[in-house]
Amino acid sequence: RTVFWNGPMGVFEFPAFARGTQVVADAIAECPGWTVVGGGDSVRAVTEGGFAEEIDHISTGGGAMLKYLEGGKLPGVEAILS
Repeated sequence: RTVFWNGPMGVFEFPAFARGTQVVADAIAECPGWTVVGGGDSVRAVTEGGFAEEIDHISTGGGAMLKYLEGGKLPGVEAILS
């Protein structure tokens, strides 16, 4: 019911290698569940591909997102809570 995506499929900046990333971005945009895209390159891919409006949450903090999902503590949140 939830899809998290962090990281494009290869060097999507070059047209010869962009198709994989475009297909994944399109599939996530069409997903009926909650969709989350994290990481600067992934954000660029969904924005440039015209999929951003179809994604439920977009964040440039891809590494932080993965750290949080694995149960790690986020320094910024910890600073606010202390």
